[in-house]
Formats: sequence, C-alpha cells, structure tokens
Amino acid sequence: MIIDFHTHTFPDAISEKVLAKLSRLSHTKYFTDGSVRGLTASMKKASVDYSVNLPVMTSAEQVEKVNSALIAQKETLMEQGILTFGGMHPEYENFKNELIRLRQHHVPGIKIHPAYQNTDIDDSKMMRIIDFASEQGLIVLTHAGIDIGIYDRNYTSTRQILRIIDEIRPEKFVLAHMGNWGLWEDVERDLAGAPVWFDTAFAIGDITPDDAGSGTPYLSSNLKDEDFIRIVRKHGADKILFATDSPWEDQTDYVKRIESLPLSYKERQMIFGENAEKLLFP
Repeated sequence: MIIDFHTHTFPDAISEKVLAKLSRLSHTKYFTDGSVRGLTASMKKASVDYSVNLPVMTSAEQVEKVNSALIAQKETLMEQGILTFGGMHPEYENFKNELIRLRQHHVPGIKIHPAYQNTDIDDSKMMRIIDFASEQGLIVLTHAGIDIGIYDRNYTSTRQILRIIDEIRPEKFVLAHMGNWGLWEDVERDLAGAPVWFDTAFAIGDITPDDAGSGTPYLSSNLKDEDFIRIVRKHGADKILFATDSPWEDQTDYVKRIESLPLSYKERQMIFGENAEKLLFP
C-alpha cells in the first residue's frame, strides 16, 4: 500500500490562479492542476492508494467555511482515495468547538502552517490549538522549516518544536518536510529520535524550476540520498511517512525516488504505507 500523507487540492474555480501565484513566488513547477480530478489522475498513474488532503487556512475567516465544505465532501473524496484533514488558524477564537466538530465528523487531523499564518509555532495561540487537538485524538501536521516561498524566516525552528514536544507532548505530531526543511543538521542533531513523525514531502531529490522561466528556485536545499538515509535510520523508519507535497512534486517520480534508495524491504513498506495506516486507521 502507498499512502501520500501530504497533498493539496483547491476548488476548481481558483486552482489555476492559486498555483500560478505560488509558482511565481517559489520559482518551482507544479505537476497537477491542483484539482481533486488532477490529484486522482496522478494517484492512478503513480499507484498511490490514498492521499491525504491538507487545507491551509490563511485567515481565521476561512476556518469554518473551508472545514464545512471538506466535511460535506469527505465521503465523496474517500471514494476516490482522498482522506481530508481539517485546517485551523491561530487567530480563530472558537477553536475548541471547531476541533470537536472535526472529531465528531471523523476527520483524522488538522494542518497548520505557521509561515503562511505569520505565527511562530510556539506562540501561545498555536500551542493551545496543538494541545486541544491532541486531547481530541487528532493528528496535528505542521509545516516545518523554511518555506521555499517565504524564505526570510523560520517560524518552526527545532528549538520551538522541542518546546512543543516538552510542554504539550502531542501523541500524533507530524513534522512536514523531514522535520525542518533546509536545516538538516538541526534535524539530525535536535529532532532525530524525538517522539514525532517526519513526512518526506518536498525533501528528496532535485527541485524543478517553474515552466515560466522566471528564474531558479530561491533555495534548493533538499536532502541528498545519503543524508536522507542517515536521518531515517537515526529517527527510525517506523516514524517516517511517505509524502510528496503534490502538486509541487510528481507522485510517480517521488515513488521512484523512494524505491531507488538503499532501504530494506521492511523500511520501504513502513515508509510507503504501514506507518500512515497506523496513524489514519487505528
């Protein structure tokens, strides 16, 4: 089984506009049109069984509206192999009721993005969300490390993440982009072996420049194969989740990247699906 733990879709009416804007900011290529239809076609080509859809709330006003739409679509999406998370924003005041609502509708987790939400992950508003979501048994997946489109500041340093782990001890805490994108020495020193999961999204192999020819990516800091293997072994392959960040990586190519690495059969099986299955379908 292959489960892609980190993908994004957008409403058909805005997907093209959103992807074009983000591509210009990051100077990186996108590989689907950002729609549900585009993701399902990509999954079929790559033999991905399930993808986890992660909404990013860029304002508090989006929270209820977007979550309600995703709840309404949840069963239809699942029929296509797409499990959707909910989203949360640190300025959303009614967060407890919203997190309870997500749990009651069997939404397995939430996505937070401190960089897009302009809030440090160890800010009290973020910490209260992570704490209560964990009380509800929800998975909390956060962007971790530098964002390739917002590269002037890291809102999720390893120091800040260690504070979350120490003070909240969330049971289902997933750090996107192998723990802290672009800061691999910090990951290996501070986070490898910690009680968290890393997803592999947008972390391995070359970054593809955008089709518009607007320049190379501002940063190109993905892991080399040998560094990825070393971090996996130090952290534990049982806490690594296959993820692509589709549409920002090609799922077919990303499956091949993992398959080409010198991992054991058991390590590969855990990373591709077994670890995610335990989190999503306990």
